[in-house]
Amino acid sequence: MSRIGKKPVELVSGVTIKVTPANEVIVKGPKGELKQTIDRDINVAVEGNQILVGRPTDQIRHRALHGLYRALISNMVVGVTTGFKKEMELVGVGYRAAVTGQIIDLALGYSHNIIFEMPNEIKASAIAEKGQNPRIILESIDKQLLGQVAAKLRSLRKPEPYKGKGVKYSDEVVRRKAGKSAGK
Repeated sequence: MSRIGKKPVELVSGVTIKVTPANEVIVKGPKGELKQTIDRDINVAVEGNQILVGRPTDQIRHRALHGLYRALISNMVVGVTTGFKKEMELVGVGYRAAVTGQIIDLALGYSHNIIFEMPNEIKASAIAEKGQNPRIILESIDKQLLGQVAAKLRSLRKPEPYKGKGVKYSDEVVRRKAGKSAGK
């Protein structure tokens, strides 16, 4: 029984939703517009200022899709109203980030800088304050795309457990290991 799927999605003022006959949900709001194709078995209904997601049977597949599409639609509504934000931290001596338009220039301890091109839907900014690690702030209305780009940035130099160096999320806790103990 999908408890998430049963919960209605509240529409905030200024947000409009349209369900096309081809099972595509289009959400428009003050920050932009998002589209999501819905499985043909799942039905989406707009009643007043609520969006209801329904399923035809209690099959495992239908129950899984029911909760999935309700969560995706909810994220779309939140995205077009407030947006999403991810903050990343570069931990390491000499690690730097510079943002020029949609291009991030990263110095991550390799012999060369890494040039990372961002999708147009994501806005990036880099902050380097004295005494603190450089940070990259990513903002977007699409939660899925934002998470994917943040994971790709993190994969360029994952935080290692001995010194904690690497690219990490600002709220991520890196479990540290002791390292070698001194010999006799």
